[in-house]
Amino acid sequence: MTSSAPRAAPHGLLVANLLAQLAFGLLAMTICLPSMQEWGAIFDTGQAAVQLTFSAYVLTYGSLQLLYGPLSDRLGRKRVLMFGLAVGGLGSALAALAPDLPTLVAARALQGAGAAAGMVVGRAMVQDLFQGPERTRVMAYVGMAMGLCPPLATIIGGQLHVRLGWQANFVLMAVLTAVLFVAAWRGLPDHQKATTVQPHWLRAMLSSYARLAREPSFALHVGLLAMTTATFYAFLGGAPIVLGSYGVGPDGIGYYIMFVPGAYILGNFAVSHLVHRLGERPLMRLGQGFTLGGISLMLGLGLIGVNTPLAFALPLMLLGIGHGLLVPPALAGTVGLLPALAGSAAAVAGLMQQMMGAVGGFAVGLFRHEGAVNLGWLMLGFALCGALAQWQLHRYPRPGPTRTH
Repeated sequence: MTSSAPRAAPHGLLVANLLAQLAFGLLAMTICLPSMQEWGAIFDTGQAAVQLTFSAYVLTYGSLQLLYGPLSDRLGRKRVLMFGLAVGGLGSALAALAPDLPTLVAARALQGAGAAAGMVVGRAMVQDLFQGPERTRVMAYVGMAMGLCPPLATIIGGQLHVRLGWQANFVLMAVLTAVLFVAAWRGLPDHQKATTVQPHWLRAMLSSYARLAREPSFALHVGLLAMTTATFYAFLGGAPIVLGSYGVGPDGIGYYIMFVPGAYILGNFAVSHLVHRLGERPLMRLGQGFTLGGISLMLGLGLIGVNTPLAFALPLMLLGIGHGLLVPPALAGTVGLLPALAGSAAAVAGLMQQMMGAVGGFAVGLFRHEGAVNLGWLMLGFALCGALAQWQLHRYPRPGPTRTH
């Protein structure tokens, strides 16, 4: 069954709508991070218990993408997205009203379960609505938006916490879900559902993932994205420790961390202008070169004893540029290989990025970080795994846009 022709939306408004839907999950994930410093005292519990509020969100945010992806292929993108926004809004409202930490953990899990729809459906809709280099260009805009979210969210969240209390962050998220619900309803086109579907949704979901698993190019694209995310999460987890060993306090850490996401935005901006001229795979090779070069330079400075905050942060601007060049075409590759399964493909990519990102952040705690050397080796290890996946990927010809079976 096919839907009626959707009303045409101006290109700029459509892209902005998709970016907002995609960014919501990351915004909801990070806006309350400043409040977590005080939740232990507010709820009279330990910091380990407080960390469950983050873990519960990440768990449902990553795992539910596996469900939303194939459901969006079967039922339609907009319907699944609006359901997810409703669930995310409910979780945000319950979090704002939470009287104790267990309730807050449960509300955060519900919030993450709803927010997962925006990430996977948004990526799939980019595949539906844009073709070829234009798709990669829109993915670059997605990368720029994602790069801005964590620093902006933590700044906003910290100010709201101080001025209005920690609940204000969740009230803002509840209001934002209502706005995004209306924006999706009025501004996004209906997805043309497949004309042939499996008789049961679970069988269809398993069939979709089995089909994707038979595509070596898809697995390599996902592996590349996952290792890239692990490298970045290792940086986020280890940077405060390394900078602390250099005498940088909590009030100064953010200024040095911003070098990397700022450069990432620059790399995404470059992709949006260069993809038509150079092509996707040359940009990916260039991005991997920047990535490995930046980590190697940071590590080399640490090995020769140049232990300063700038010697740590400045070389990693190359990492940020490299990821900015690398991620948009890799994302476009995951959803563009089998267009009929774009939702399922986006779900797998999102889950694996979250899982390997969590591994990268956790691995930081396994080593001492008095200086940048150990963190540099860890990041280089993840990056080299991504480079290996990319080298294997480039042995396969780039798939055509109409391949579905």
